[in-house]
Order: sequence, then C-alpha cells, then structure tokens
Amino acid sequence: MWRRNGLSHPAFATAEGRRAYLALEPMMAGSRALGGPTLERNLLARHRLIDHLLERAIENGRVAQVLEIAAGLSPRGWRFARRYEDRLTYVEGDLPEMAERKRAIVRRAGAGENLRVVDLDALRDDGPGSIGAVAATLDPRQGLAVITEGLLVYFDRATVTGLWGRIAGTLRGFAHGLCLADLRLASDNSGLAERAFVPLLSAFVRGRLHMHFADAEEAETALRAAGFGELALHPANEHPAAGSAKARAGVRGVQVIEARTG
Repeated sequence: MWRRNGLSHPAFATAEGRRAYLALEPMMAGSRALGGPTLERNLLARHRLIDHLLERAIENGRVAQVLEIAAGLSPRGWRFARRYEDRLTYVEGDLPEMAERKRAIVRRAGAGENLRVVDLDALRDDGPGSIGAVAATLDPRQGLAVITEGLLVYFDRATVTGLWGRIAGTLRGFAHGLCLADLRLASDNSGLAERAFVPLLSAFVRGRLHMHFADAEEAETALRAAGFGELALHPANEHPAAGSAKARAGVRGVQVIEARTG
C-alpha cells in the first residue's frame, strides 16, 4: 500500500504484501461502491496525519529523536531519517524476527547511520528489549517522540493502558515527550458501514480488533491517568493533512492521539 502511493522504497515491497493487498481489493471495491470506508484510505489517512504531527514537532525544535514501536515494514523511519539526516535520530523497534527482516530492508534501501532497528517488546515492563531500555540509549537532553501505528487495536484495554503508562513514564525522562498513535473509538464506529467494515477487517487479519473507549472523553481520561498532560485527538476524516477531501470521504473511525509529557 505504501509503495502504491509513493511513500516507500522498492526494497520494502514484498510478495506477501502484494498478495494481501490483492486479496483485500474486492472488499475495498465493494465498500467504495456503497460509499463506505476502505482499509487503504484509512491506513493512508492515519499514516499521513502521524507524519504531519511528527514533522511539526521536529520543525519546531521539540523533537530530535523518535522511537517507533512495532514499526513493521512502515517506511516512515527511512523517509524521516533521510529527510532530517543532520538533526534526527530514528529508532525502530520490533520483535526479533521482524526486526532482523527490517534491518536487511533498510540496508538495501540505503538508510543512513541515524536510522537503526532494534529488538523491542512493548509489553515488557523492564529489562533488555523493553521501551525503557531502548530509550536509555538516547539523549535525555533532547526531545523524544514515541510512535505506535496500527498496534493498539490488537490489544485489550488493560494492555493498552499499561503500554501508555510505560510510554509516559519513559517520556518524562526527556526534555520533551510526545506520543503519537492511532485509536478507534466506539462512538466513531457505530454506523452501518463501520459495523460491517470492522468484522470484515478482523477476519482478514485473523484477530479481534478492539474498541477500547466509548468516546474521546473516556480516552482522554485514560491517557491522563497513564501520565500524559497536554492532549489532542485528531479525527483523520476531518484533518487536511490526512489527505484530500475526496480521499477523506472514505475514512471512518480513525483518530490520531497527540499526547505530551513534561
């Protein structure tokens, strides 16, 4: 999907990614025909909106380091490390098998020394491979952004709030702390098209997708309890950075969290 939309390098393309996209295309075409949401537009909207918020934090001097959790085959680290080669350190973390695969890909893509891929288990409270241990290799005098994209929907509420607590606790050790993540709220996914879309997507990824919070107020309460202060939830279908008005018309139920500490 990233390659089709000019966001990635050829080294990131995989045969299984192409097969998955082609398998999903009939479902997306049907949803488009009915005026409903599509996975492609939802993914692009959240990706572009997170990009925009990260770019803004870098440009205003608040963030000079990024830790992206469960980065998978996302091209964001490669793009941002190249764009801000002299002013940004970008660390991507994932479970060992995916991290090893990603290291080979970014080598083929010609990534610079300011991009590195590490083994990371976001559910570990401490020790090697935990969020805190990886963050300890970074400079606390500079701002740090922690990003999760496409991860929270796979976890139950207790796991998500625990993850937020670990992220907030880590960010408090830096000059400026920013968390960017996507979130689906039950109130945003109550329409007929959304109720049909979520089970289909769950079947495709072979796992349940969780709606953790009823509305924005409940999500913000949980974020504050986890240790975040300044908060904003950005509906992707309303934000110009998420794409053209036509593209955003096919986006449903996606919010992007912008949460700060310190």
